[in-house]
Amino acid sequence: MATVALGSKAGKWIMVSSIMASAMAFIDSTALNVVLPSLQKSLNASGTDLFWILNAYLLMLAALILIGGSLGDRLGRKKVFMAGIFIFILGSAACGFAPSVTLLVVFRMLQGIGGALMIPGSLSLISSSINPKERGKAIGTWSAFTTVVTMGGPVLGGAFGDAGLWRYIFFINIPIGIGALIILARQVKEIKDEEGIQGLDFAGAIAIALGLAALTFGFLRIPAVGLNNWQVYSSLGGGLLLLLVFILIEKKSKYPMMPLQLFTNLTFSGANLLTFFLYAGLGAGMLFLGLNMVQVQGYSQLQSGLTFLPFTVLMITLARFAGAQADKHGPRLLLICGPAIAGAGLLILSFVKQTTGPADYWTTFFPGILVFGLGMSLTVAPLTTAVMGSVSDHFSGTASGVNNALTRIASVFANAILGALAVLFFSGALQGELKNVRLDSKQKQVIEKQSINLGNAKVPKGFEGKDKAVIEKAYKESFISAYGKIMQISAFSGFLGALMAVFFIKNSAVKKGK
Repeated sequence: MATVALGSKAGKWIMVSSIMASAMAFIDSTALNVVLPSLQKSLNASGTDLFWILNAYLLMLAALILIGGSLGDRLGRKKVFMAGIFIFILGSAACGFAPSVTLLVVFRMLQGIGGALMIPGSLSLISSSINPKERGKAIGTWSAFTTVVTMGGPVLGGAFGDAGLWRYIFFINIPIGIGALIILARQVKEIKDEEGIQGLDFAGAIAIALGLAALTFGFLRIPAVGLNNWQVYSSLGGGLLLLLVFILIEKKSKYPMMPLQLFTNLTFSGANLLTFFLYAGLGAGMLFLGLNMVQVQGYSQLQSGLTFLPFTVLMITLARFAGAQADKHGPRLLLICGPAIAGAGLLILSFVKQTTGPADYWTTFFPGILVFGLGMSLTVAPLTTAVMGSVSDHFSGTASGVNNALTRIASVFANAILGALAVLFFSGALQGELKNVRLDSKQKQVIEKQSINLGNAKVPKGFEGKDKAVIEKAYKESFISAYGKIMQISAFSGFLGALMAVFFIKNSAVKKGK
């Protein structure tokens, strides 16, 4: 398969179109996290509703992204990439006009379908088109630019959220997507695997979609009905069974969406395990950090978005360098140090208590964000290099799909499991806060019902003056307690990612065709 130099005209257009499309998806997710408080208030959404708004997109993405990668390999990477961008644009427009939580969840699913076709296409185009000796540098460039644009998402989201215009985070995808489509149509040649065999694993897609949905539903029902409930048992049990069925389907399928033989390469397996643990910590950590800042610490949504600028600066400075070092020396050392440093950053953030607001940022949140950003900057490009470099060219789309699917599956599990745990942690801490407050048991039950709303918990009607102030303080202290525990779990997840690199990543395996 003919490849082009990174600095050639064709190479530059491939990079530009890939970065634009990827950034569109990443901006959407980062900006949405920042405006969740505004969205929650506007649509009168509960804490569980928020997790469904996040997970509806992630579920469809995780379920179909493997088929998206396979489609690109077999039907043409440019063609499938463009189809995904178009569907994502339609879904974004629909989300922007959604009048209710239910419809927003449905339209987020449409976005997920588009993302499943679009996201694997960006890395697959780069990996299959750019000269092998420059792929690490190209992936580092992609990582740096997409991160710069992506981290503009929180700033834009914060500005829109503060102005009551949270819907514009969806509308902004439209011009970016149209620009990417024009470039792809005019400047980029079609690339596909000529030896690829036709056939799509729809049975596998259905099994994993239903399995992930059942597991997510089960975890999100725990705060409402408790762990010892038939709905929870049946959903979690059914979800696990469906995931086992998915593995059996992949083992026997003539055209598997996730070829199990890829996992015989220990570097590929280790890199994907690292991805799962690191991105689970990343997803939950960033979500609860943003909610904490806005709903408890007194930051505006714009200020919350701006706090991630140190992260952006580090990614600009280090991502491309880290990719180049992975090319020269192999990714192993970077993939041990990076996730460990990122986990340390999340751990530092877990110790932040009640602050006086943005004035305290430099001595409270900044050190943890700085350390976390350093860890991620050292990890992203080498991790992608390890994944894409451990498979042969004709599996590049599938490998990208598997790795991207795991980042989304990790986020789904993190949002569902840690979201449920956060409500339980919040409720437990609140009971402790109210233990010495002079209220009867019925009043306390009414107050505790707000636990499901987490940082958006509101003092029930009928409480005024001193009682209201005490309850508001109890809500804040309870959320901070829950936040600390969630961040510590997220940090531990990052450390597990580093261990995966220690045990599995081998520099010698990161060569095409191995």
